[in-house]
Amino acid sequence: MAYSVQKTKWSQNNPTERVKTNEQAGRLRIAFATYEASAEQSTIEMFNLPNGARIVSGTLGHDALGSSTTLSVGYAAHTSSAGASVSADVDAYKAAAASTADQVVAFPSTMAKLAMSEVDANQDGLPVTVTLSNANGTGTISLEMFYVVD
Repeated sequence: MAYSVQKTKWSQNNPTERVKTNEQAGRLRIAFATYEASAEQSTIEMFNLPNGARIVSGTLGHDALGSSTTLSVGYAAHTSSAGASVSADVDAYKAAAASTADQVVAFPSTMAKLAMSEVDANQDGLPVTVTLSNANGTGTISLEMFYVVD
């Protein structure tokens, strides 16, 4: 019989260990934001996720923003919980994809795109971004992310 790291902590170790709340029995929370693009290309800071948040899922929705436009989801430069500077990564959660048609898409879809990851940021949190690029776009962009902290 094999056990996950979390199952081992609470049922196999002696003494038992605490399982982090963002791994079991935590409360699901949502961060949501909208932005009205007006004939522009830009990186938009949508909201900040708190340190320790475990990302459950996200959804990016948008109008048909215009010919050749793309959107990606990532984060802005920030400071880790240890005080180290972290460079921006505009597609950390979702790679750039066409935003020429009205749609809603789920992300992150792979471990490489930080699915199920835990936020490591200082007290200011992790600034989540949407980047509109390749051509000027006009229309509504909405982003939501579900996460567990406590």
